[in-house]
Amino acid sequence: MSGKEPRFHGEVTERSHKNMSRIHAKDTSIEVTLRKALWSKGYRYRKNYKKLPGRPDIVLTKYKIAIFCDSEFFHGKDWDTLKKKLEKGKNPDYWIKKIERNIQRDKEKDQVLNFMGWTVLHFWGKDILKNPDECIRVIEETIFDLKIGETDDEEV
Repeated sequence: MSGKEPRFHGEVTERSHKNMSRIHAKDTSIEVTLRKALWSKGYRYRKNYKKLPGRPDIVLTKYKIAIFCDSEFFHGKDWDTLKKKLEKGKNPDYWIKKIERNIQRDKEKDQVLNFMGWTVLHFWGKDILKNPDECIRVIEETIFDLKIGETDDEEV
């Protein structure tokens, strides 16, 4: 994985510091919501699985599925629109570089996981919070497709 990570080198207001300090890398509300929905359906998982590149938020080891719960801002949902807003905001050079690197890193880790034989799923935070059942449906369809693929392989 290439590219240097952008680092912030500027003034930080008390408000910015307070906001940024409350952003967590794991056990976010979106992860907890999806994990609770999975658990209630009987699925068992690993969280922040260190044995895989990118430390997926949720891993269904039985099915080799890696799940990432992505926040819209930091992972660049609707990037063209967000980028225009950031260009008008504070410290645009830092934020644009940071989010573009996050998008690039997401693609790189997905490729590595796919190469290792894992199925990768990404869910946007607001989709998880608004409709966790839809996210579970996507996961269950993926499991079903993987099981079908196994039976097809056995028949050949």
